[in-house]
Amino acid sequence: MRVFLKIAMAGSLCCWASSAMILAQDFRVGTAKRDITPAEPIRLAGYANRLKPSEGVAEPIFTRALAIEDASGARSVLATVELVGVTRAFTESIADRLKAQLGVDRSRFMIVASHTHNGPLVHGSLDDQLTLTPQELEVIKRHTEKMADQVFGVASDALSRLEPARLFFGHGKAAFAVNRRIYTPKGMNFGANPDGLVDHDVPVLRVEGPDGQVRGIVFGYACHGTTLGGEYNFLGGDWPGFAQKYLEQAYPGAAALFVTGCAGDADPQPRRKPLFVPEHGLEMAGAVAAAFSRGLTPVRGPLRAAFERVVLEQAPAPSREEFEKRLKDKDTFIQRHARRYLEKLDRGEKLIAGYEAPVQVWRFGSDLTLVALSGEVVVDYALRLKRELGADKLWVAAYANDVFAYVASNRILLEGGYEADYSMYYYDFPTRWATSVEETLVKAVRELVAKTSD
Repeated sequence: MRVFLKIAMAGSLCCWASSAMILAQDFRVGTAKRDITPAEPIRLAGYANRLKPSEGVAEPIFTRALAIEDASGARSVLATVELVGVTRAFTESIADRLKAQLGVDRSRFMIVASHTHNGPLVHGSLDDQLTLTPQELEVIKRHTEKMADQVFGVASDALSRLEPARLFFGHGKAAFAVNRRIYTPKGMNFGANPDGLVDHDVPVLRVEGPDGQVRGIVFGYACHGTTLGGEYNFLGGDWPGFAQKYLEQAYPGAAALFVTGCAGDADPQPRRKPLFVPEHGLEMAGAVAAAFSRGLTPVRGPLRAAFERVVLEQAPAPSREEFEKRLKDKDTFIQRHARRYLEKLDRGEKLIAGYEAPVQVWRFGSDLTLVALSGEVVVDYALRLKRELGADKLWVAAYANDVFAYVASNRILLEGGYEADYSMYYYDFPTRWATSVEETLVKAVRELVAKTSD
């Protein structure tokens, strides 16, 4: 409780300091929030060892939206959802409606999943992790359609509440993310690697009204929402859900939106006990409040946006003989994967050789560049982009627009392990990525950053 009061006090002090600054109000901003908690038991995403629908609700889950209009009248919407991921079909159904009904360009709509492993399964995402009954699949389809409506609704709500606002950007730090890849005589495995690469940066965007009151908080961190394991079968937002909850309690009237970073190879530590969930959430809320108290930099417009899909190439697919060999593997997921691909070959289908991955950039004048990568991107990408583009004014997010697979770096492809290889069985790709993927993504980001700098 003492720590929580410090959060509120830090916010009050920062509110006074920042509101004392005389700044042009380059933006109008609106926020909104809607509950997306399923009304019935549903299969949860994130762990393959869960074999039945959810057993209850530990914490409600939400979608939130931040709508921004710059001085030119261009309107942009950031939506966040407390889900393990979103699919291309889910995202584009919302983007199409925003364009047709509200005039929001595709480049100006961004949706980011918190990657909680206690959220409901989204239809079309990781379906092959689980053996679903027809009844369970129908529940998932029905709730996915409802959530798409809810995300569109929350975006519409935020756009209808645009009011003059000022934006401020800065960085905090949190230490509970730990690299999860450990070296063993049998190769890479899961664990806690204190010497592994990790990104402890907490980027923070603060939205103030003309009176200095906090109206919105956007914050990020590169860490899985996996405090609890697959044996825990209750709905909830894991630590990001608690962090948002605590910030909204500390700053009444503000919406707190969590934007996941390049968290593909980072887990929270400690783990496996429910009490660690609010503990990590409180540490994150404190990191945001500490960034407020240290002072933030004003962010001006215009907000320029760019979006494109880049083809990530895959390594050569396994031969028929290799798939047939995998039918005898002890792992049922490998067997199931091999059987699906043998059936595709029997039908004469051409195996996919790549994937069109969304890449998006929002650039706020010369003060802040937000890069949104799709997929479960590993930490190497964020660290490299910060080295090459400068860390102070850069925010690198992942799990945005389409969570289609892990996106390994060249280093991780060389080392192998879950993120490079085994995860592709779950995400239903025939094989791992080609070594061209890292350069492809980095090149695309650099080009979009240049495009938005004009």
